[in-house]
Amino acid sequence: MHTPRDWQAIAFNTSPDSDNRIHSDEMARGYGFKGGLVPGVVVSAYLIHPGVQAWGMEWLTRGHSKVVIHKPTYDGDSFHVKLTDISDSSYQSALLDSTGTLNASGEVSLTRLPEPPSMRGDVLVEPNRPPPPANLETMQRLQEVGMSALEVWWDQNCEIPSYLKDASAMPELHQVKQGDFANAGFMLGLTNWALAANVYMNPWIHLQTESQFYAAVRGGTLLQVECDIQALFEKRGHKFVDLKVSVFAKKTGQPVMSALLRAIYKMRSAD
Repeated sequence: MHTPRDWQAIAFNTSPDSDNRIHSDEMARGYGFKGGLVPGVVVSAYLIHPGVQAWGMEWLTRGHSKVVIHKPTYDGDSFHVKLTDISDSSYQSALLDSTGTLNASGEVSLTRLPEPPSMRGDVLVEPNRPPPPANLETMQRLQEVGMSALEVWWDQNCEIPSYLKDASAMPELHQVKQGDFANAGFMLGLTNWALAANVYMNPWIHLQTESQFYAAVRGGTLLQVECDIQALFEKRGHKFVDLKVSVFAKKTGQPVMSALLRAIYKMRSAD
């Protein structure tokens, strides 16, 4: 293992054509942003990147992170990830954009594994069935009766095969010719997709994830993503959800990640 180090790169909007149009320039500008937002899970991957570079497979099998998004990061903007409180197994991280603005911060570490979740075998989301609109009534009902699970393949045809425009700039473990193991942008993206499969939201914003990894995910693995609503609340006209997510290798039931997502599922009016 090596010591984690600062790094810098160019931000990449992986989802300009997403159903969540906050990643499009047109809708984002309608809400007062400069352009389409780089997904929060991609920004989170930027803060985790130094840990993967330094710790390799150790991170993929027992890494822990908590990342909070403070301000938007935009496609094509240069950023700098600055580390503090660095040790052999942890660091604090801050993502600064080209103006020096703090856009996100995180705590990243290697942990002694906690008790992992067990796969329940929840009923899957019905294919081609539009989810209900995300309003308080719907969210409260799902909190009470439970949510449907999502199946997702990890391969190079998925939504976030790379969190950088140049995939070769990711750690070798994430590159096809090296390890082809799932990257943090994809893995944390599962929290978003599980929520969006159960309720229709447009626009909505990913704010925070706390995640624990249990196993590396190889190319060609089918994953089952199960989730539960932990809390619902409102602040400054925005409606928030805390979503607990557990991810498993479908074939074996092996847990690979657990996470807690905080998101704005319904934004106040742009007016």
